[in-house]
Amino acid sequence: MNYQTILEEIYEQIQPELTKGKVASYIPALKQVDSDDFAMSIHLLDGTSYNIGSYNKKFSIQSISKVFTFSMALELYSTKLYKRVWHEPSGNPFNSLIQLEYEKGIPRNPFINAGAIVTTDTLLSYYKTKEKAFEAINNFINKLCKEDITYNKEIFDSELKHGFRNQALASLMKSFNNIKNPIENTLDTYFKQCSLMMNCEQLAKSMLYLANHGEDPDTKEIYINSSRAKRVNSLMLTCGHYDASGDFAFHVGLPGKSGVGGGIVAVVPKKMSICVYSPRLNAKGNSHAGTKALELFTSKTKLSIF
Repeated sequence: MNYQTILEEIYEQIQPELTKGKVASYIPALKQVDSDDFAMSIHLLDGTSYNIGSYNKKFSIQSISKVFTFSMALELYSTKLYKRVWHEPSGNPFNSLIQLEYEKGIPRNPFINAGAIVTTDTLLSYYKTKEKAFEAINNFINKLCKEDITYNKEIFDSELKHGFRNQALASLMKSFNNIKNPIENTLDTYFKQCSLMMNCEQLAKSMLYLANHGEDPDTKEIYINSSRAKRVNSLMLTCGHYDASGDFAFHVGLPGKSGVGGGIVAVVPKKMSICVYSPRLNAKGNSHAGTKALELFTSKTKLSIF
């Protein structure tokens, strides 16, 4: 299959979609992007890669970081983690307080904001300080993509200054004793992981372990066992796009995770990992053109898991 030709076809077909949607504005620093950008990268398990568009341009990974922190927490705590964060779709917006209130401070899954904050809190408890926790998260992703990445201080400061809803989520969970560390330390670590800057090629490479049952196909290092990789992938399929996860599964048919920075990662088990970037978001907070591009990809390649 000629993946480069397929990417070029998608690039042409996606052009009318690039002006639809709006760039995330609730974090002011995220507005400073080229709103018409588009990039797509594919990494096969044998190390071959294919790219189109501005695939070397770094962007804020935002909620894609939740895949990495959930993988780390699952490896450290195993099934004990599910006492503090469940594995059910939420059916509500990613920053909803309502569901959290009547479910006594236990988030539905690790890919909504509340769930990711709890997951980060578990890492903070393990690594003891916010500096060591963030260093561990950063190092984990560096190993996965085999490059040094870092966070954007301007975006981090912007999130810290304007993250009132996340502060409310953390405070509510603290009242139910589901945040164990000082709120400011947990949120500091959470906002930093969301502010990490990566490009499409790096993100696609970093997701290969989930396409390969938890094992790095190049170095053979096992990051998580196959059972836990299965859990992460299943949650990406059912919860990776907030309250549009069912729609994404219906149209694309791959485990995937989006971020309000405009990125989406997806995996084709035992074959490849994919990243697409387009910063204009649909009403649910997912990349509009990115979602369309992935739908085109699975239609053209017949690589949906269904």
